Amino acid sequence: MTKIYTIGEMLIDFIPNKINCGLKDVESFTKMAGGAPANVAVAASKLGSEAYYVGMVGKDAFGDFLIDTVKSYGVKNEYIYQTEQANTSLAFVSLMDNGQREFSFYRNPGADMLLEEEHVEAIDLEKGDLISFCSVDLIEAPVKYATKRFLEKANEVGATVLFDPNLRFNLWNDLDELKEIVLEFVKYAQIIKISDDELEFITGHSDEEKAIEFIKNITDSNIIITRGSKGSYAEFGDFKVERSISKVEAIDTTGAGDAFVGGILNFIDKNKKSINKYSLEDVKDMLDFANRVAAYSVTKNGAMASYPSVEDL
Repeated sequence: MTKIYTIGEMLIDFIPNKINCGLKDVESFTKMAGGAPANVAVAASKLGSEAYYVGMVGKDAFGDFLIDTVKSYGVKNEYIYQTEQANTSLAFVSLMDNGQREFSFYRNPGADMLLEEEHVEAIDLEKGDLISFCSVDLIEAPVKYATKRFLEKANEVGATVLFDPNLRFNLWNDLDELKEIVLEFVKYAQIIKISDDELEFITGHSDEEKAIEFIKNITDSNIIITRGSKGSYAEFGDFKVERSISKVEAIDTTGAGDAFVGGILNFIDKNKKSINKYSLEDVKDMLDFANRVAAYSVTKNGAMASYPSVEDL
């Protein structure tokens, strides 16, 4: 049976109870579970996949809350670790009236940064497994090397790896280093999912066609570009596919990209076919499904709680 593993940060998102203003003007927040890798695991699990989150949280009340939350959504917790060496990371979010958001992180260090290589060595990966990771935990910390080792293990057995850079500029002192790290880690992935607003930073090209060409010159990975309300585009195998997305009223876009990735992974899981053998219709169906998952998620507040089940879709 296919297993989905996500590795990286899990943290507390503090969502403002007032929108269309900066953090300094927010009077109160609602505590919600977050962190892109954990979000992806929940999204895939709610759609019916067997999903595991691999990561570290603090041995504190917030860490306990996060573990309880992902377990409540069916995510397997065998590889969630707790530490007393750092607190669970926090992210305060500000929301605009169009659903867009900004983050302010409290994480210096956060518990998620302390995941070690030894924590991933015990995980037995198989060829049919699916792995997802982001760039937040590729900063210079133990978790970077734990992630690298996990991806090496995945490549060794022939598992499918998806890389969503999910850039968070305010976590990096040197943005050139961030770009260098992203370009270094694309080599581990068979699928790269990038949002349209990240393309120029990563590739140096504002033109999407030139940006994709840049990526294809350094990797033979399949490429998926998400375009927010405009849908998604993929260069997948021999196919170039563009798909629109249903128009919805965006309440909160937090975690929408993670919902999309969870939809991609769930589709691959349920399709039971090697991505190297995908037909044009397979790619269309995959993007359509992930678009629907993401569209549903932005109609509700928060990330995990907003993700749909198959019945919801």
